[in-house]
Amino acid sequence: MDSSSLIKSPISAELEDFKSLFDSSLSSSNLLLNNVIAHIRQKNGKMMRPILVLLVSRLFGAIQPATLHAAVSLELLHTASLVHDDVVDESTERRGQLSVNAIFNNKVAVLVGDFLLATSLVHAGKTMNHAIIEVISCLGQDLADGEILQLSNVSNPEYSEAIYFDVIRKKTAALFAACTKAAALSVGADKNEIGTACLLGEYIGMCFQIKDDIFDYFDSKVIGKPTGNDMLEGKLTLPALYALNSTNDEWAKSIAVRVKEGTASPDEIAGLIDFSKKNGGIEYAEKVIRQYQEKAVELLRTLPYSNVISALESYINYVVVRDK
Repeated sequence: MDSSSLIKSPISAELEDFKSLFDSSLSSSNLLLNNVIAHIRQKNGKMMRPILVLLVSRLFGAIQPATLHAAVSLELLHTASLVHDDVVDESTERRGQLSVNAIFNNKVAVLVGDFLLATSLVHAGKTMNHAIIEVISCLGQDLADGEILQLSNVSNPEYSEAIYFDVIRKKTAALFAACTKAAALSVGADKNEIGTACLLGEYIGMCFQIKDDIFDYFDSKVIGKPTGNDMLEGKLTLPALYALNSTNDEWAKSIAVRVKEGTASPDEIAGLIDFSKKNGGIEYAEKVIRQYQEKAVELLRTLPYSNVISALESYINYVVVRDK
């Protein structure tokens, strides 16, 4: 059995139920809205977050209607945040295709993001679970807080790993933790189980984002974004931060300043990427990923072994070894 089949095997029927509910949530009589949503859904990805919701709910009980509504709500909120982020970052590409704002315009992108967010809240309400509604509402705050923190960090003269980790906790780890917590809540898990679920989601989210950031240091059409895209947006991620702080190289720091200012040329960005790779940045980031992976697996091994545990271990491994 391949990795994908192993991951999905405990939840195959429920995953189809999720897809049906998700599809129905996006139906509209508005032609423009339908066109934009159809464009977004051309690159649906691998449904990493809904799969995680379903697996964790199966870990602690039987999947309920509230589980499916929570999964839809969280995926819609995530999608809305991506549409809005592309406007904020002035990005023209998302998952290897033109972004919504590039094809339509910023006004359409913001309004469609608002529609997705509102639909997310509708499904949060349909869980009929106040605790899940609170999780999703707080996630919306964290995602916005993380984006603002990332923007404010552009003018910060320091190359702080602490700030980097704070940003990705709020922008990515918080999303995965919300998925696992909502999953546990939807099946009536106890307080200790909910705590375990939250930590598991946070560790997976940290792995996921650091892995994503590593991709930006390599040229690959498979990944769906050009090399150096983060630096073009003024963002310095973990490999560059490590190289800058461990070498204290004046040339590299001068380029990093220009990256944050948004004035670095493509050649300068390429040079800083090469510098980061040559000075152990990728190896350091991969080491941090492995540390979070080990924490996640250790958590799972505190629970009775089952096919769901096996699927979650495969899920975590996929997050770490994926190539896009």
